[in-house]
Amino acid sequence: MKVEVVQMSIAEAEIETNLGKMLYAIENADSDTDLVVFPETTLCGFPSLEEAPRVAMTLESRTIESIREAARRKGVAVAFGYAEAGDGCLYNAALMLDKFGEVALQYRKTHLWPHQDRPVFSAGDRYGTCLLGGVRVGLLICYDIEFPETARALAQINADAIVVLDGNMNPYGPVHRRAIVARAMENQCFAILANRTGAGRTLEFPGESVVIDPFGEVVAELGNQEQRLTAKLDLTLLERSRHSYSYLNDLQIGSDLRRTAQPVGNSERYELTIEPKRHALT
Repeated sequence: MKVEVVQMSIAEAEIETNLGKMLYAIENADSDTDLVVFPETTLCGFPSLEEAPRVAMTLESRTIESIREAARRKGVAVAFGYAEAGDGCLYNAALMLDKFGEVALQYRKTHLWPHQDRPVFSAGDRYGTCLLGGVRVGLLICYDIEFPETARALAQINADAIVVLDGNMNPYGPVHRRAIVARAMENQCFAILANRTGAGRTLEFPGESVVIDPFGEVVAELGNQEQRLTAKLDLTLLERSRHSYSYLNDLQIGSDLRRTAQPVGNSERYELTIEPKRHALT
């Protein structure tokens, strides 16, 4: 499986600017790329409480449809972030599109950063995985990766690769760079982190996007510039990392959570439901 991570700057609340960069990156992905990954809230950055209702969208929005069409045209899966309006609330959300432009997975950030997220967004209530070319992939967003339980939840529903859409700012860059290695190793899966770079309104973003293998080794990484990272995932490493022992199977604490994970209908998706606090959109 070949992955491209697009480490880019994002203009706050300027959808057309960000969309243009996304469409260019998708169109110019390598012909053998399987998945293109963008940072957190790719389309809108971190909107203010006043801006959020204006930039929020649904799956039927014209902007989302244009990305789906780009994925179909290129024949590549795409993971990106946006502000979602749904259930009377706003969510910091991520979509995984398959190479046909169909929605393979939708995720709402479950762990909200106190400053950018909580004043604006409500928390999601579930984790999910989907199949992309035979590889089971799950989504997380930024602050989620600092909690071992989030990646473990994806491991419980059979994730081979954890994709993290990141908007981690200075001076906290090293936190996610270290956490992503631990999450990959302790769950014996690949981890792909796509972070922002450049400046927001008041924040600086360090980049440091990276791909980690199931042993915790770096496959490929970037510095702090707008760049594209390409990496091929050696899927034989999954079996090798799990051959002698399985952290998930050997886990003694919290193993009851595994029994709550259920398949969704007859599909290939699995979900693990939690009970977060929410606040209604006013």
